[in-house]
Amino acid sequence: MTNKEERLQAFGRLLDVMDELREKCPWDRKQTNESLRSNTIEETYELCDALIRDDNNGIKEELGDLLLHIVFYAKIGEEKEAFDIKEVCNAICDKLIFRHPHVFGTAEANTPQQVEQSWEQIKLKEKGGSKTVLQGVPAGLPSIVKAHRIQDKARNVGFDWEEREQVWDKVREELSELQTEINRMEDDRMEDEFGDLFFSLINAARLYKINPDNALERTNQKFIRRFNYLEAYAKQQGRSLKEMTLEEMDRIWNEAKRNEKEPHSHNS
Repeated sequence: MTNKEERLQAFGRLLDVMDELREKCPWDRKQTNESLRSNTIEETYELCDALIRDDNNGIKEELGDLLLHIVFYAKIGEEKEAFDIKEVCNAICDKLIFRHPHVFGTAEANTPQQVEQSWEQIKLKEKGGSKTVLQGVPAGLPSIVKAHRIQDKARNVGFDWEEREQVWDKVREELSELQTEINRMEDDRMEDEFGDLFFSLINAARLYKINPDNALERTNQKFIRRFNYLEAYAKQQGRSLKEMTLEEMDRIWNEAKRNEKEPHSHNS
């Protein structure tokens, strides 16, 4: 492992490379906050994909790509005389110190739950009490992630189930309401109740320490593996999927399930 001096030298090297690119590369020179924004989102998703796959080489590479974007935005900020990378680093250090009085001060927090509750209370005080509990949830978050963050923030100020088992009554209630609207075939009401059911299931996931976004992505990947197996089987037979009966496809699908060697796989 590298020491602190080596890490600082590596970061300094990145800043020097960024300066050179901004000055001498026509593409880098023309970039703006707006032109980089969509690429930053893409890089973030690529990092998330590497994290889900637990691909250390991929994680290292994608972290570098994302770090480049951070340095790039700081360089643009410096050119605008708005801020520079030093101010970015100092601002996050100041924020972390302020939000961790149990580490840098005299407060006590002995469990992760106590830390989270303290964190939310401190954030509400940071802007003179004008910030609301849910104001810090970014509007642009994907819906599943946003629902989880909303529920988590509400929990940190005491708005939560007394016992986590109670959430299943809510899930059943929302499912019943959805079934009622499906029977009536009222499109707008069906969508509304579907959303309520999703929200209650995400709440259940949170209460049982399951990340709903990770859980859904695992199922996405599982479906892709099994569907690819089915498609490959059809090609080996010189047939297309449309030529196969549903019964045939189910048989091959179940074969794909049996062939999977995941240590934590579950039937679905």
